[in-house]
Amino acid sequence: MRFTLSWLKDHLDTEAEVGAVAEAMTMAGLEVEEVVDPVGKLAPFTVARIVSAEQHPNADRLRVCQVETVDGMKEIVCGAPNARAGLTTIYAPIGAYVPGLGVTLVEKPVRGVVSNGMLCSASELELADESDGILELADDLSVGTPAAGVFGAEPVIDFEVTPNRPDWLGVAGIARDLAAASVGTLKTPAIEPVRGTFASPITVRIEAPEICPVFAGRVIRGVRNGPSPEWLQRRLTAIGLRSINRLVDVTNLIAYDRARPLHVYDAAKLVGAEIVVRAGRAAEPHHIDGKFIGDALEHLIALDGKTYALWPDMAVIADAAGERPIGLGGVMGGESTGCSDDTVDVFVEGAWFDPIATAQTGRSLTISSDAQYRFARGVDTASLVPGLELATKLILDLCGGEPSEIVVAGMAPALPAPVAFDPGHVARLTGLQLSDDRIAEILIALGFEIARGTPWTVTPPSWRRDVEGSADLVEEVARIEGFDALPSTPLPNAPRAAGGVLNPRQARVRTARRALASLGYAEAVTWSFTSQATAALFDGGDERLVIDNPIAADLDCMRPSILPNLIQAAARNAARGFADAALFEIGPIYLGDSPKDQRTAITGLIAPNATRHWSGQGDDALFGLKADVLQLLELIGAPVGSLQLAQGQNRSWWHPGRSARLQLGPKAVMAEFGALHPRVLQALDASGPMLAFEIILDAVPEPRSKGGKARPAAGLTNLMPLTRDFAFVIEEARAAGDLIRAVAGADKALIADVRVFDVYRGPGVDAGFKSVALEVDIQPRDATLTEAEIEALSARVVAAAQKLGARLRA
Repeated sequence: MRFTLSWLKDHLDTEAEVGAVAEAMTMAGLEVEEVVDPVGKLAPFTVARIVSAEQHPNADRLRVCQVETVDGMKEIVCGAPNARAGLTTIYAPIGAYVPGLGVTLVEKPVRGVVSNGMLCSASELELADESDGILELADDLSVGTPAAGVFGAEPVIDFEVTPNRPDWLGVAGIARDLAAASVGTLKTPAIEPVRGTFASPITVRIEAPEICPVFAGRVIRGVRNGPSPEWLQRRLTAIGLRSINRLVDVTNLIAYDRARPLHVYDAAKLVGAEIVVRAGRAAEPHHIDGKFIGDALEHLIALDGKTYALWPDMAVIADAAGERPIGLGGVMGGESTGCSDDTVDVFVEGAWFDPIATAQTGRSLTISSDAQYRFARGVDTASLVPGLELATKLILDLCGGEPSEIVVAGMAPALPAPVAFDPGHVARLTGLQLSDDRIAEILIALGFEIARGTPWTVTPPSWRRDVEGSADLVEEVARIEGFDALPSTPLPNAPRAAGGVLNPRQARVRTARRALASLGYAEAVTWSFTSQATAALFDGGDERLVIDNPIAADLDCMRPSILPNLIQAAARNAARGFADAALFEIGPIYLGDSPKDQRTAITGLIAPNATRHWSGQGDDALFGLKADVLQLLELIGAPVGSLQLAQGQNRSWWHPGRSARLQLGPKAVMAEFGALHPRVLQALDASGPMLAFEIILDAVPEPRSKGGKARPAAGLTNLMPLTRDFAFVIEEARAAGDLIRAVAGADKALIADVRVFDVYRGPGVDAGFKSVALEVDIQPRDATLTEAEIEALSARVVAAAQKLGARLRA
């Protein structure tokens, strides 16, 4: 919504400048977007007069003009076809910024002749969309007159209107609130009725009262249409509206002045003497998801030149006994009855259309007209006839003519219901200590009627249907008194919860996030949706998880895994030249449609596409990924020492030979990791290889709570550690990790660590077997170990390995 300061002063007697008005609006709850000041933009431009205009010596379409300016006589090169001696126009000096061109003028030759400025067109000053030449002004203007004064430029306030305040869509409503906030005195002129001199030859019938409960109008005959006077054109142009003709401009003026949309029909183009308000028609319509589906039986060519289908949930204005659509109620009129300069007799319409139906019409047809914007928010039900009277007066003043009596069909919706109000609620809800007289003064200034009693009975005005209870009245008092007047009271100190702010799962998520970031992974935040076809690749895509109203066609199903989103993100990075990706995400996955089917997953993905190097590719990235997974599990408190590594049991989207799972048992799978199957990558249009892991946080047992906050003793010893090497022959299918766990469990007190340092297959080792060499770190605790104690420990290590089927290699 936009308006100028001079327009506001037609309704508000105030000395406040535009900055003070904007600040007062903000404090009263009106969200000011910006204040546009064209005066400053036009400051460098002044009136000038061309003394002579000679042909440019080096260009057929240019003229060299001698121009009388505020800076003296200047030689200016001009290409406008209307540049001639004696023309009064606008001059821009060197250094001026021309807003329509987006350039700052500099002194430079034009085809060999230096131009010392510029003569401007309306479009170059952003006074019009396009221009045929430079501006032609009245000859009585003095040279040097500021352009801002010539064009009546003034500041424009642009603000956002909340849906519950349709009265703010008129300058009169803004003035009312500012007057209540003591910015000035309200002086909106009263609307005087215009007596009709004859009965209206056009009648009105309503067939759809649920969409349009009341419709009024009158005929004005003998009008003279044409261009609007300068004051009206300036007022509309200043707020971004295009002047069309007197009749249309009057309706636009009243829409912005009083928040009352109107429409004018050319009476000579109406078929018959009756206007019918009805619903649209369709062939065998059926209702699906709030929309009518089927074939429309009728269409309307609207004033914007477009053709729209008319459905049964739309208000249609029709003539010819209700058969021919001539307008879309509350949205836009039809082209067939539009007014032109040849219009002589008109029918002026004022109606009240249902806000929900009007809003739905706008959404269905993607129309957002000024009328639709206002009717969708709820126009003042009591402004119907007064709006017609005001339009009649303006039309008679500008176009002449003779008005008929007003015809009204239907009945306006009931006025807002009275509200029981205890003025003491103001202090209880806001802390403001205001007298009853001050509270009454504010409410009366806003248009409320008050009957004092116990409690008060407060009746909202017809334009305030958003007020439904006592709390709404308290809000009105608080915003007009000023939110800055609300007392500041500190909140009471709340003791910190004994268990901390985060629950155990949240703490583990935070730990995992920091750990993965420190390992070089970048966090991704993706949708919790994917396409049904993609979900099917990951054992998802159940019809129960398909979204009824997806935000996009390829996001129509809840994701069963985070992996497809990360794969597609890595593929997008690769397509833009960043192939070596390392991403992770922690979020929900959905295995079913009930709350218990939701899981929290920690998912990571790497695309090991390092640049070529003479030293080779280095170690297999899969082992690095495994190390990251084990380190992450250990940091979030998983029992890493008890985990089993199972191969060949991963689900279908993992590479069968390069993937594994970590589990506490067959039914307690904690994580899966490895290379992704090429088939899946190809389906997602991603180039491999890609490695990934997925940890189901819900499957990771929470660590036992510790008894106290004190840390245990460090357990450091002053004795030197020692190492012993063992080489065991085990079956090829046996994982080395199983052997490590067996050896480490031979003596948990003395064995500090076990590492694999060699794996051998070849001569000396039977087929189907391998030799795994282990380095065992032994850390004495109480005393240095004797040779006999070391031999005994070695024997326990060999015995533990033998239980696993391994034998010491000779």
